[in-house]
Amino acid sequence: MLAILCPGQGSQTPGFLTPWLELPEFRSRLESLSDVAGIDLVAHGTTSDAETIKDTAVAQPLIVAAGLATASVLLPQGPAAAGVSAVAGHSVGEITAAALAGVLGDHDAMVFVRERGAGMAAASAVTPTGMSAVLGGDPDEVLAVLERHGLTPANANGAGQTVAAGTIEQLQALAADPPTKARVIPLQVAGAFHTSHMAPAVDALRELSADFDVSDPGVTLLSNADGAAVGDGADALARLVAQVSNPVRWDRCMQTLVDLGVTAVLELAPAGTLVGLAKRGMPGVATLGVKSPDDLEAARTLVREHGGDPAGAPTSPTDAQEA
Repeated sequence: MLAILCPGQGSQTPGFLTPWLELPEFRSRLESLSDVAGIDLVAHGTTSDAETIKDTAVAQPLIVAAGLATASVLLPQGPAAAGVSAVAGHSVGEITAAALAGVLGDHDAMVFVRERGAGMAAASAVTPTGMSAVLGGDPDEVLAVLERHGLTPANANGAGQTVAAGTIEQLQALAADPPTKARVIPLQVAGAFHTSHMAPAVDALRELSADFDVSDPGVTLLSNADGAAVGDGADALARLVAQVSNPVRWDRCMQTLVDLGVTAVLELAPAGTLVGLAKRGMPGVATLGVKSPDDLEAARTLVREHGGDPAGAPTSPTDAQEA
């Protein structure tokens, strides 16, 4: 069984799309998505510097578009036709996953992420906030230390990684007073995502998405809220909206993939973070990050070896939760 993983914000690096743009089909898809986003994603993926692509309003459309364009090259007929059993995305990557599963069309996905990025950037500007990864340490002590500093465990990523979110002052206090045997690493994001600081963006996204055409997922789609499979398109969209100000439970997404019997995971560009977590949190499962076109041959081999029956029905939400 094969799962496709879609990365979230912070995975982007300057110039990461340069080799991809040598593929005409990738460039065409990216330019089309760029038109919807209203920003030059070709430039941002090739020549823009780290500070520019850290901007939430740039980073989020860039990451979703990169994932959709990568998938269009790797899986031209879509995940279901290739026998992919499940898709899951981390944070903004949930939008990529929802589009791959058929819940949203590419146009609505890009409109959604465009407004999500702009709304979260505006919310971030109200108070200087950010996020830091806490690696290692006793899980209970990590949570206790975050609470002591007034921080939110915004991402429970599993594999010994928790992401703390809050004001810059709170994060500085955490860096000066970390949990025992834990490292604190500031992340290249511009706000305290998945916390109450993002509440102003939620209502606008709910109103925006009210008129979207949605379909039920064509493959098993996992939710960041609780790791459960979501079988209803309207529910999947509602979860995308609510997730902006709620924690990401990637640990539960990985556990659901294990429970489903997934044997391999493939992460779309900009790849690396999620396969790294999977190597530690999903032992025995084959992993591959599609970082550049050089990885496409290995990725196609992985799809052939681990893809299921293309005609098979997606696993139901009940099956996934009870597995």
